[in-house]
Amino acid sequence: MNRPPTAAELNLCLCHSCGLACDMTGEPHTCPRCDAPLHRRKTNSLARTWAYLFAALAFYVPANLLPVMNTTLLGNGADSTIMSGVIEFWEHGAWDIALIIFIASIAVPGIKFVALSLLLVSVQRNSAGARRERSKLYRFVELIGYWSMLDVLVVALVAALVKFQALGDIEPRPGILFFGLVVVFTMLSAMSFDPRLMWDGPTTDDAVEDVAGH
Repeated sequence: MNRPPTAAELNLCLCHSCGLACDMTGEPHTCPRCDAPLHRRKTNSLARTWAYLFAALAFYVPANLLPVMNTTLLGNGADSTIMSGVIEFWEHGAWDIALIIFIASIAVPGIKFVALSLLLVSVQRNSAGARRERSKLYRFVELIGYWSMLDVLVVALVAALVKFQALGDIEPRPGILFFGLVVVFTMLSAMSFDPRLMWDGPTTDDAVEDVAGH
């Protein structure tokens, strides 16, 4: 069964900065267009991805347990965690803001933890199944990563709105710092993962061809 040659067989490498397909013949290996260093693979991809993922998980606990903001209205102040803030916004009729905070703060990090763990385990087990689906899953993780800071922006917007209307005051609390670290480390984890590892080894079509040849 015929197949087109791979980039490795053609001695080509895609520049991570500008996307140019570069010839890896000779030294040094730098992009001729943007002069960025070229790497066939991300170095220590699995180890770095696991490390960043575990760090994000460690910060995820205090991010949800510690208060993220203190709201003072008419002289009465109260600390709010992410979940209590979601409930409070929902009870006051601001279901759209509550939904945004819940998705960005609870759902998105949880999805990224599960998805990245699944991708890492499947690569370490040399799984050859559902490679296209796993590639789509990785692209989905990259996509939702851009929206991870939505709730931090919502908190800043609500704080500005409250102060503008002279209704009270809102101050950040340590939980928002831990959540920011969760966002940073989950993004680093996704960036450190090399999706080409999923395609190492013979594909299903190659395996069929080998069996047919014998």
